[in-house]
Amino acid sequence: MRPAFRLFKVSRAARMPFGRPIGRRFQTVDATATPKQSALLRLWNSPIGLKTVHFWAPVMKWALVIAGIGDFYRPAEKLSLTQNIALTCTGAIWTRWCLIIKPKNYLLAAVNFFLGCVGTVQVSRIFMYRRSIKGSTVVEEPEGVKDKTVGQTKEIVDKSTAMVQNATK
Repeated sequence: MRPAFRLFKVSRAARMPFGRPIGRRFQTVDATATPKQSALLRLWNSPIGLKTVHFWAPVMKWALVIAGIGDFYRPAEKLSLTQNIALTCTGAIWTRWCLIIKPKNYLLAAVNFFLGCVGTVQVSRIFMYRRSIKGSTVVEEPEGVKDKTVGQTKEIVDKSTAMVQNATK
């Protein structure tokens, strides 16, 4: 019976155009295929979507980048060299790592790249400031220290003058 059934299928396929049944023209090959989803639903169900750490870790890490950019307005003498070297190294290492892991996380790679850039700018500012101090022979005193020193000097002069006058009387 099997050979007869095969002969029937072959002869039936030969009568149909292009060897396909007409009623199944738009049917997919994959029976488990899901219908098209909206972009938001695809983002939600993605392996790096909104409900995973692959999305929220980079979003929260942008706070470090923004804080680093805010430090551009601070004087270079108040910046921490070790902290900014750590930010630079973190940015460089994790940018590379984000492009190696599966699934690749381009959002995390971007935030780490900018974190490395901010750290590099800050480290270069600190080095330029320190080089300018080494190159100068006269170090300017801060404003409050100068006023305090002048006041203390006047007090010492007044006391010594009073002591000399008392000794001569």
